Amino acid sequence: MKFSYAMLPDYPLEESLRAIELADQLGFHAVYAADETWHKDLWLLFAAAAARTSRVRMGPSVSAVTLREPTLIAQAAATLDELTGGRAEVVLSSGNFGLLAQYKTDWRTTKPLSRVVEGVKVMRTFLDDGAITFDGEFFSYDGLFTFARPVQERLPVKMGAMRGPKSFQAAAEHSDGCHHALSYTREAYEYAAENLRIGAERAGKDWTTLDFGAWVVVSVGRDSAAAKDAARSMVGIYASSMPAEQLERNGVDPESLQPIIAAIAGGDLAKGIELTTPEIADKLSFSGTPEEVTAKIKEIEPTGVNHLVAAITDASLVKAFTGREIAGVATVDEQLQLIHDEVMPAFS
Repeated sequence: MKFSYAMLPDYPLEESLRAIELADQLGFHAVYAADETWHKDLWLLFAAAAARTSRVRMGPSVSAVTLREPTLIAQAAATLDELTGGRAEVVLSSGNFGLLAQYKTDWRTTKPLSRVVEGVKVMRTFLDDGAITFDGEFFSYDGLFTFARPVQERLPVKMGAMRGPKSFQAAAEHSDGCHHALSYTREAYEYAAENLRIGAERAGKDWTTLDFGAWVVVSVGRDSAAAKDAARSMVGIYASSMPAEQLERNGVDPESLQPIIAAIAGGDLAKGIELTTPEIADKLSFSGTPEEVTAKIKEIEPTGVNHLVAAITDASLVKAFTGREIAGVATVDEQLQLIHDEVMPAFS
């Protein structure tokens, strides 16, 4: 099992750069960040981190082809690949529905899955050939070229998936892997694995060779209660982007989240956190002591998940998003160290 750090680049930049350096020193596979307007620009952040690291891979998980044109994602990724000496990779998606709404874009009108699949094909061609002529349903080009060329022979392009079977099948069939966000049960990952297998077989691939990433909210520390409270502060925000089918696969009644989602959507984060019970938070995060977090990862490991992408939540992130002050929560650096020292050895 590989372990990576998924950051929300909302910290002071020097803090984020130090965390990336630490992840590099500790042997984490990658550092990912959300390519969303809400946060600081990941491409500039990772460019600054390139010369301060030597092993860790970097890239977006995820970048949305609805908001960023796929040839421009390929251009940025190839440039980052040269800066890092061949350590860039990309995970594509149809976009955060909440962010799209702020752009006055209804995701249901965008043909999300078809758009992402076409975006993967465009990126693959542009990265491999440096030029593209293409007439698609969403993207068209006539002799477009770039001098931005990746260093590695095949820069990985993967897909994010959360909802129904077709998204997982498409990820396996058309890309180099799948990051499945915000699922925490064996049932949810068995569902994803079965559909990854179907898609891979369609393309003549062995699905077990693909990157099968579990992108999960993580808060780990010596103080179990504090770690779980930090996770509870963020669960409602994350859960608001989870489709009903996915909530059910994670043992959560979608109706039970409606008051939480309504409060958060209305700007009343305090009420949303108050309504998020410890039981819901426990179902929708990997939080607690290193032993508790290890046990939760062990529960999903038999499904074929081979990559744990830890979206680490600490007190600074909770305060930035919700204004809550929580004592006793380990910092990002402390959590990276704990994961390295006490979680990763259980999967080596």
